[in-house]
Amino acid sequence: MKILLLTVTAGYGHHATAKALADLFEQRGAETKIVDVYEYISKVVRTAISQGYLLSSKYTPEIYRLFYTRTSKNRKKLNKMNIVKIVNTLGAFKFEHFVDNFEPDAIVCTHVLAAHLVSEMKNRHMVDAPCIGVVTDYCIHPYWEDVVNMEALVTASELITHTAVKRGISEERILPLGIPIHPKFNRYLSKEDACAQLGLDPERRTVLVMGGSMGYGNSRKLVRQITKLGLGCQILAVCGNNKRAYNRLKAFAQEYDGDCTIQVMGFVDNVEVLMSAADCIITKPGGLTVSEAIAKGVPMVLVNPIPGQEERNVEFLLNNGMASLVTKTFPLDDALYHLFHNPVRLRTVRESIRAIGHPDASEQLVNYVIGLVKQRESGALPQQDGADSLPDTLNTAT
Repeated sequence: MKILLLTVTAGYGHHATAKALADLFEQRGAETKIVDVYEYISKVVRTAISQGYLLSSKYTPEIYRLFYTRTSKNRKKLNKMNIVKIVNTLGAFKFEHFVDNFEPDAIVCTHVLAAHLVSEMKNRHMVDAPCIGVVTDYCIHPYWEDVVNMEALVTASELITHTAVKRGISEERILPLGIPIHPKFNRYLSKEDACAQLGLDPERRTVLVMGGSMGYGNSRKLVRQITKLGLGCQILAVCGNNKRAYNRLKAFAQEYDGDCTIQVMGFVDNVEVLMSAADCIITKPGGLTVSEAIAKGVPMVLVNPIPGQEERNVEFLLNNGMASLVTKTFPLDDALYHLFHNPVRLRTVRESIRAIGHPDASEQLVNYVIGLVKQRESGALPQQDGADSLPDTLNTAT
């Protein structure tokens, strides 16, 4: 069985989702390939998308918000001749050769632009394999509304189904499995065992600060604010590949002599252990990080949301009682005070997280795809370029 996972480099989460799924498919004996579709079609377009996303969302967030809002309100008008449609129409013919050579039994798209390309290819009868789109935020980006030639659209929660249907997406195609994350986040690890692995005191509060690798926000400022709260907590600060943030935080930690302890880390591969040790996480509301925190049951304090989809993530999390948002009028010290000095609120947040989370989303999606492929191989499903309804393959694949 061959599974093709398609993504686009615009942030880290889309590729991480593809990698988590690829690992699980390979454990089940499948051959996988992860491809950035624009890396294959046009490196110029790939660079424009990845750098354009980073620069606009980081340095000109209001422009990015305006673009996101306009695409949401005027989707039909913009769709007639937008650049995505033009690039995908031209790129479909080039990418067809790659698909024909790999001969996938199923295609999974973890970015909406990759899904647009595949949808265009299916519309032109260039692809016969079943295709599944994966939404990696707690909302429906306007572009997903035009991805019509997919067997299924995986969403973050059952609570998003109503919104998706209102926007014209057939309910029969919606698969609310949750955002796929690495299976290691679904493995229980007690706070005591996690602290033992990290050399921490399990009796002290532990605050995890996830700065990310794309340079958003000011991790040093956040850590400094935490040290002034009198919590005497253990601070774990993860900077990813952001060397500037790492160096600044490292210098601050070396100079600091207060009642908190500070561990500064760059890129790490044990985030699940850090989250298991943490009493709360301070992070940007990216879909993947949020899903990992939900899987580990960690209350979230959200900072610096990117306009557009991350602001929609914030709305979902706040409205469902799973997080707090730091603002100018509700600063970090207030958010942490409310969380740590109100046992009822802390318990309620954790209960909401457990009720809404989907820690097994990756396993469920892999089961679905494998079952779908097996049904087609057995002739139970016709080989066609789309699907009006979902076959019942969840929890049946072996």
